[in-house]
Amino acid sequence: MRGDVLHYDETQGFGFIAGADGNRYTFAREDLRHMAAVNKGAQVEFQPSGGQAREVFAIQAPLAASSASAPVRAAAPQHFGRLAADGSSQPTGLWGYFRSGLTENYVNFRSRARRKEYWGFYLFWAISAVALSTVGFGIDGLIGNLDAGLEEPVAGFALPGLFVLATLLPGIAMTVRRIHDLGLSGWFCLLMLLPYVGGLITLVFSLLPSQKHDNKWGPVPAGVTVPPPYVPAA
Repeated sequence: MRGDVLHYDETQGFGFIAGADGNRYTFAREDLRHMAAVNKGAQVEFQPSGGQAREVFAIQAPLAASSASAPVRAAAPQHFGRLAADGSSQPTGLWGYFRSGLTENYVNFRSRARRKEYWGFYLFWAISAVALSTVGFGIDGLIGNLDAGLEEPVAGFALPGLFVLATLLPGIAMTVRRIHDLGLSGWFCLLMLLPYVGGLITLVFSLLPSQKHDNKWGPVPAGVTVPPPYVPAA
């Protein structure tokens, strides 16, 4: 990822980078590739890992203050979602979370899901279920299943029912990843099976904020703001 150096203390060996994704990353002297010299305003390439910048190297020195006539460097393109540590783009919008939950994260029980990802997935899940039910009842009305004397509307129940079955695994996987994001074992999702209190416990899990650091299930999810480390006054 490309970014600009906001600050680097050569003596203490740490600094900050403003990434092209709009987030701030910290880096230490050992993160500099070949111990490259970086100064405030320098343009760098780095590998994001949670809120930490790795493999940092300068690609352009800071512009001199006297170079007023120099052409202005174009801003780095903004991405719909932060770049992941492997260089792939991760969605940070509600629809993107729903789409990824039904595609690449369909049976992903290993990583983490932030609070927005959990609620974004289930928001569009509920909208889809209601839409399919509406379409199903419309089909039943057209073919006469809603006429007097018939027991039940077939399509009105079948379409949302098939959708629920198709999204059962990704829904469980989303809950497991949400619990991982809190630093807890995914097996805690079994608490939802408890009568009366299971749903309340799951709701509490879904409302808690992400851990602001890497844990055993992965780095901080894309889009979560990680506070910078405490910098003592000189």
